[in-house]
Amino acid sequence: MNPIFEKVRKSYDYIRTVTDFTPDVALILGSGLGEFAKHMEVEYEIPYCDIEGFPVSTVAGHDGRFLFGKVEGVKTVIMKGRVHYYEGYPVTDVVLPTRLMIMLGAKKLILTNAAGAVNRDYKPGDLMLITDHISTIVPSPLIGENIEEFGTRFPDMSHVYSQRLLDVARNSAKEIGITLREGVYMQFSGPAYETPAEVKLARTLGADAVGMSTAIEAIAANHMGAEICGISCFTNMAAGILDKPLNHKEVSEAANKVSHIFEGLVKNIIKSM
Repeated sequence: MNPIFEKVRKSYDYIRTVTDFTPDVALILGSGLGEFAKHMEVEYEIPYCDIEGFPVSTVAGHDGRFLFGKVEGVKTVIMKGRVHYYEGYPVTDVVLPTRLMIMLGAKKLILTNAAGAVNRDYKPGDLMLITDHISTIVPSPLIGENIEEFGTRFPDMSHVYSQRLLDVARNSAKEIGITLREGVYMQFSGPAYETPAEVKLARTLGADAVGMSTAIEAIAANHMGAEICGISCFTNMAAGILDKPLNHKEVSEAANKVSHIFEGLVKNIIKSM
């Protein structure tokens, strides 16, 4: 058995000793959505540290547990605290939770993150629907022997972000009166923020936002046939756009300021999926 698949399978087997809960939707909480669980009827909680060999988040503000329950009546599994590539884990460990949630039954995945705005028309506090991504700066989670149980060797990436869910998100934003930007997200490795030259590169390549997560999770989920919706919360203008240094504390504070709007949108999307 492929060791990467075996690791996901062992995590799956452990969770099935705790609960037979089968989610319809999986949600990965980025910065600004840490309190989203208050909108959930939680039935089970499983700390990552209880799962043998499971990667654990080391970043301040990122909890480390799975929550199983219902959001607006929809059976949902929430990843409260994600793992990032810059924490030193191999890329296959970074996407292990994504693969696990889909293996547990989730056919739809919502990815959220805090991001830096590259598009000068956007500003901190805006929410952006991800229509596509650029992931060439970070290694693909599909490199190596293909895991047939997950998907085909050469998966199509024409529509990583489901056209149907893009429409669901647009309509959900209109229903609750939120202005929802749209654009391309580019993932960098981190943990250092991008340099002005790298931000210029991202803009030249067509990116509207930059961050340190999401794209590789989307690749892994697309490989497994899940429908994906991605949303970025702009917490700052990317480096070089404003003459101002970046720091994690300010990013977290900016995300928290718009958390109620972010939560409302995600809750409405789940209800409408």
